[in-house]
Order: sequence, then structure tokens, then C-alpha cells
Amino acid sequence: MTDLRLVELSAATIVAVNNLSLKPGQEQFLAPVSYGIAATVINPQTSWQRVVLDGDEVVGFVSANFDPEAQEDHFRSVLWRINVDADDQGRGVGRFAVENLVAEARRRDFDHLNVIYEAGENGPEAFFERVGFSPVGETQYGEVIAEVRFTK
Repeated sequence: MTDLRLVELSAATIVAVNNLSLKPGQEQFLAPVSYGIAATVINPQTSWQRVVLDGDEVVGFVSANFDPEAQEDHFRSVLWRINVDADDQGRGVGRFAVENLVAEARRRDFDHLNVIYEAGENGPEAFFERVGFSPVGETQYGEVIAEVRFTK
């Protein structure tokens, strides 16, 4: 990890984001990147999407939504997607993205950030726990709702 930084998703980075690779078994836990990117078009006022660069190389993508008016609390400040290229996993890229997302949530006056994920072998649960998320519930579809709390 040399020079990690976040930039907004753009025409210059979208192809690289779409080509981020996964480790075997991870694909079942991640919807296509195009689903996450579509959120910007659907909810441009509340959507937050950033690309993680290491130098000039795209190594990750993070997508979130901040909607204080959402009916469900766990949708008000939520990490929708985090994807780190298979070759760059385990180097702190995901932690860097989550820490910056938490900073953005604080900046927007939230006191927690949620994530919703499917539990299972090769799934994201261990990563989310390492970066501070704790399970707090379950969706009607059996997905885990986890949160990280912080001071504003």
C-alpha cells in the first residue's frame, strides 16, 4: 500500500471498476458492479460512490447511501457495496475505504453506518467484523444487518 486515495466514480475509472477481480467463491456474495453504479442515476442526491486508487491503479470501489428520510433506519446510512480487487485484498484497501466512509457519515451528522450482507463461507462477514461492524438484526430475506457506531 503506497498511495491510497479516494476519487469519485467517473468515466475514466468505471471500466477499471467493472473489471475488478474476485477471489474464487466471492462472486456469489456480490451483485454485478453495474447494480451499484445504477444507484447514482436513481438517487444522485443521496448516493456516495468512490473508487480507491493506489497511485494511479484502481484497486477498489465503495458505494453507500445517505438518506436521513429513509423509512428503515438501516437504510439511512448504509454501505451498499465494497469491492477490492482479488490481488489487493489483505493490504488494507477495504479498511481504508470503510474508514473514509465512516468519516463521510460523520460529516453528514450520522452516528452509525450499516451494512447488509449474506453470511456464508468466503463471504464478507469476517471483513466487516474486523473493521468494526457488529450484527444487529436480519432482513426479511435472512441477510445480516450490521452496524458500526461512532460519535458525531
